[in-house]
Amino acid sequence: MTSPALPELKAARRVVVKIGSALVVDPEQAAPRTAWLDSVARDIAALRANGTDVIVVSSGAIALARHSLGLTRPTLRLEEKQAAASVGQIRLAQAWADALSTHGLVAAQLLLTPGDTEDRRRYLNARATLDTLLGLGCVPVINENDAIATTEIRFGDNDRLAARVAEMTGADQLVLLSDIDGLYTADPRTDPDARHLPVIAALTDEIEAMGGAPPPGYSSGGMRTKLMAARIATQAGCAMAITIGKDMRPLARLLDGARCSWFLPAPDGRSARKRWIAGGLTPAGRLGIDEGACQALAAGSSLLPAGVQTITGTFDRGDLVLVTDRDGREVARGLSAYSAADARQIAGHRSDDIEGLLGWRGRDEMIHRDDLVLR
Repeated sequence: MTSPALPELKAARRVVVKIGSALVVDPEQAAPRTAWLDSVARDIAALRANGTDVIVVSSGAIALARHSLGLTRPTLRLEEKQAAASVGQIRLAQAWADALSTHGLVAAQLLLTPGDTEDRRRYLNARATLDTLLGLGCVPVINENDAIATTEIRFGDNDRLAARVAEMTGADQLVLLSDIDGLYTADPRTDPDARHLPVIAALTDEIEAMGGAPPPGYSSGGMRTKLMAARIATQAGCAMAITIGKDMRPLARLLDGARCSWFLPAPDGRSARKRWIAGGLTPAGRLGIDEGACQALAAGSSLLPAGVQTITGTFDRGDLVLVTDRDGREVARGLSAYSAADARQIAGHRSDDIEGLLGWRGRDEMIHRDDLVLR
C-alpha cells in the first residue's frame, strides 16, 4: 500500500497561518518582534505572488499591553485582560500593518469569537467579508475579540479559532507556527525516548492522548489545543501542519522542507459540513424550482434566483431551507443567502438584476453550492 502524498504549502490555494503571542512579542521589551514579523510578511508576499490566499490568525494583544499597564502578575482578572486586549490590539494591528505594507500588502483586521463561527448568520457575514478582502488582495489578520469576552480569556489560545477560520473560508491548509516542530509520542522536554511523528493520517484516541499540558508562560495553547484544531481542520478537508515558528522566514523554511508534523485531511472531510446541513437543522422554508434548475443542481451548480419559482415560509439569511421540484419532491436542502422577503423579490430573475430589485448587491446565488446538499 502506497503512503499518502504529503501536502505542499506551495500548492495551497488558500492557507491560514496561526501565530502565538510568544512568537509575536519580545518578552524582554514587551514589544513586537519587528524583524521577525517582517520576515513572515516577506513569506506571505511570496505566497501571494504564487497565487495563494493567506489569512493570519495572530495572538499577542494582551501580551503587548501587560507591561505598559502595569499588569505583570501571572494571573489577571477578566476585566484586566479585557482592558489589556483593548490597548494591545491597536499595537498588534499596527505591527502587522507596518510589516505587510513594507512588502506591498494591505492588512485588514477582524476580531472574532467562537460564536461568530457557530451562529449561521454571523458565520456567513464573516465568510463574505473574508472572501471579499482576499479578492481585493488584502491579508486579513484575525484575533479573538478578547476585549468584550464574557468568559475567561486564555492567553494566545487561538488554535481552535484558526481551525474554524480555515473551515469557514475553505482553506486547503492550516499552519500552526509553534515552539515545537510537530507532534511527538511524548513530551520531548521530559522524555528522551519521545519520537517525532511527521505524518498523522487520522486522529485516533492514541494520537489525541499525546496532547500534553500547556507550556509555562503567557502562552496557553500547548499540544492539546493544537490537536483540537487538527480535528476541526481535518474534518473540514483541510490539511494542518505544526512547525517551528521562532526562526526567521518560518513559512519559507516549511516550503523548503523544514521538519514538521502534517495532519492529513479526512477523506470525506469536504462532506462533513454538508452532512451537518443535511440532518442537523429544522428547515425554515421551502424553495420550489424549475426543471432547468434541478438539472443544474444535479450537475454540481449553485441555485440561482432565476430557477426559483415559489417560496414558502418565513426565514432569514443563513437559515436552512428545502429545495423541491415541480411535484413537491425534495431535491436538495441548503442555507439560503437571502431572507424570504428578499428571495421573493428576486425569484425568477437573473443575478444581474438583484441590485436593481433590492437596492443592494448580495450574492449571485440563492444558495451557494458549498451550502447545498443534494438529497
